[in-house]
Amino acid sequence: MNKELIIAPLIRGFLIEKTGCPWVVQRCERGAGEKTIVVDTQAEDREKAIEVFSASLEACRNDGEIPLRWPVLWAGEEYCFCAAEDFEGIEKIKRNEQKDCRDAAGIRAAAGKRNRNDVVRGRTALVTGGAQGFGEEIVRGLCAAGALVFIADLNLKGAEALASGLNGEYGKTVAFPVEVNVSDEESVERMVNFVAGTAGGLDLCISNAGVLRASAILEQDMASFKFVTDVNYLAFAMVSKHCGRLMSVQHKSAPSWHTDIVQINSKSGLEGSNKNGSYAGSKFGGIGLVQSFALELVEYNIKVNAICPGNFCDGPLWSDPEKGLFVQYLNAGKVPGAKTVADVKAFYEAKVPMGRGCTGPDLIRALMYIVEQVYETGQALPVTGGQVMLH
Repeated sequence: MNKELIIAPLIRGFLIEKTGCPWVVQRCERGAGEKTIVVDTQAEDREKAIEVFSASLEACRNDGEIPLRWPVLWAGEEYCFCAAEDFEGIEKIKRNEQKDCRDAAGIRAAAGKRNRNDVVRGRTALVTGGAQGFGEEIVRGLCAAGALVFIADLNLKGAEALASGLNGEYGKTVAFPVEVNVSDEESVERMVNFVAGTAGGLDLCISNAGVLRASAILEQDMASFKFVTDVNYLAFAMVSKHCGRLMSVQHKSAPSWHTDIVQINSKSGLEGSNKNGSYAGSKFGGIGLVQSFALELVEYNIKVNAICPGNFCDGPLWSDPEKGLFVQYLNAGKVPGAKTVADVKAFYEAKVPMGRGCTGPDLIRALMYIVEQVYETGQALPVTGGQVMLH
């Protein structure tokens, strides 16, 4: 049992519940002369330890001042954590440039003045497949809205480059790269542990990583079919499992705080796709998981929803000159009479009543709605320009 990954989200949850806004909690060195907050439990069972620790934090709720350092004694082992409203604050505490306490009432009053433009401000978000395509669009939109974003991708160099560029653009730490293979559970668990160890918890999980192998079922090899299913369907379950576990620990000390798991699905999750059954089937299954997880996780105030975007025609998934879907669909003969990539693109754009593909801003607006709307879970929201409508 990694006690650090239990202590941090419980402290973070306590601070969230007390102030009404998100925090960053991270392990730090203990300062000289600091009073230890004794949470002395011998419990080694994970669930029992969470209960005991939560009860100990509950006893602190009447204190109007919030300590920014949290020395903890757990079964003879000493830990120390620092807490701030953003990552820059964490660095100031570590450099002893920030005072020891904050006024809880003042922070809560400021949080109460936030408007809908602040829906993700200060929240910790994770985006899988975040280094390119729709994932990159989501990362950029979340950073612009004030979130602290973990860019998770198998393409670590791409995630590092994007994070470095964003941190430079904003002049502060707004993004962290993290390597992940979403089809490998150990890799997913390491990713979530990295988030917990760096930020102390999680508010928003965007399960975006996905693959597509277009082929007629009479010709498609089953290894290719399984690969698509593993990444689009099974991986979403594993990401939900481990992000949900972290969110559920945080919920113990922040019972009124809502968190979100959002799957970036597809319009192909709402209607079949010709010569693309492995993809459509995995996306249909994803919506089944969304609805089922929503029913299960609601007791932890975790909302689970899907966004079903139309074709991102300008993104690399579609437009890559070698592996893009326009090329795949042309080679697969999916568009009757098409002789060029331009013919395929025009065919797909003509299917959309609004006459164009889905863009990053379209997707971000849908995401902000889902996070802001606390009375919505288990939904699959189309963002298709009218191409696919709910029945």
